[in-house]
Amino acid sequence: MSKAKEKEKKAHLDAKVHKSTAKDKRKKFWIKHNMKKNSEKTAAPKKNQEKSQPPQEAQQISANWKSLQQILKTSQPEKKHQNGVVIKKNQENAFRNSSTNSAAPSQRDPGKTGKRKIVPVVSKEAGVKLKLPATSVSQQCAAPKRKKGKEIPKSREQTAKKMKKNISLVEERKPTEEDLWFDDVDPDDIEETMGAEAAEIMRKKQGIRKQSKDTESSLVKEKAFDGLTRVVAIDCEMVGVGPDGEDSILARVSLVNQFGKCIYDKYVKPTEEVTDYRTAVSGIRPEDIKDGEDIQTVQREVANILQGRIVVGHAIHNDLKILLLDHPKKKIRDTQKYKPFRKIAKSGRPSLKVLCKEVLNIKVQQGEHSSVQDAQATMRLYTLVKKQWEAEIKAGKKNKDSEEKKKRKPSV
Repeated sequence: MSKAKEKEKKAHLDAKVHKSTAKDKRKKFWIKHNMKKNSEKTAAPKKNQEKSQPPQEAQQISANWKSLQQILKTSQPEKKHQNGVVIKKNQENAFRNSSTNSAAPSQRDPGKTGKRKIVPVVSKEAGVKLKLPATSVSQQCAAPKRKKGKEIPKSREQTAKKMKKNISLVEERKPTEEDLWFDDVDPDDIEETMGAEAAEIMRKKQGIRKQSKDTESSLVKEKAFDGLTRVVAIDCEMVGVGPDGEDSILARVSLVNQFGKCIYDKYVKPTEEVTDYRTAVSGIRPEDIKDGEDIQTVQREVANILQGRIVVGHAIHNDLKILLLDHPKKKIRDTQKYKPFRKIAKSGRPSLKVLCKEVLNIKVQQGEHSSVQDAQATMRLYTLVKKQWEAEIKAGKKNKDSEEKKKRKPSV
């Protein structure tokens, strides 16, 4: 009986062991099954996580550092924001690319995951930014733009101030020789348009002396003798008579001494009806000659002054002709016929206006003429070359005398 009981107990224990092992087997099966599913689900992210992991070896770190340095060198100038943060364009692009690469796998295209290459950035700034989401980048970039929009009025004020400064600099800038590149321009015209400094530069360039502001002071010697001298200068003004004023009669006679002092100046009463006063040139008006001196009186007085003296004039034959006077050729000095003056003016019959400008650097006959001023100008031209002129006349006389003596000698 005891053996039978023992067998029953063993069978009962075996059944229990069998039952427990079946349950255990089921549990183990479902555990393994669940583990496989979980491993399959998490397989893709693990691969991506492995790809996005930063380099751990020293060679990889150094290679990434060199690539970052090249990116920084080729980057554009820095953009300074109001909060003091400095961001470069390439750094922003690298940050955007890294932020998209570090996004969740569900947000990216699963078909292109294998082709993309992620270059991790080792710099501190980039490392901080990689942790931020992609939306934070757009927020950071948008904020400075709004601030820039508020600063537009300030920038306009600054540009306006700069424009004013530039205008003042242009106005204050003095002209130079490079600015006055043109030639054959009257320095007085330049003085009216560009100022005295530009005119002075042009005078130096052309080798012209500065003209005196007062023409009379440059033609007349102050505190000089105002009486008759051995040399006198004469000039006459005429008016037109006859049809269309073609013929001329005497209207004014002026004489000056060697120092430019006026010694005679009279208007002449017309002997015929004046048809053209020629006021624009002669400066004569009806009221000037209405009560003028008789022509006979003027002729006599002028002849007395000229007697025995050297007479200077410009185209003096016209003045003597209108006065109906004659004077010895040896005692006439005509500035129009003087050869050195002709060479300077580059003309066979230079005008008094041209000679005064070229030789004396003085403007005369601007508008209405004045017989007194014209006589002073001719005297100033003569006194300027008096020694040379008189020496040439003496030399010419000696040559003529020697030639005459040779002719007078009887032939042997």
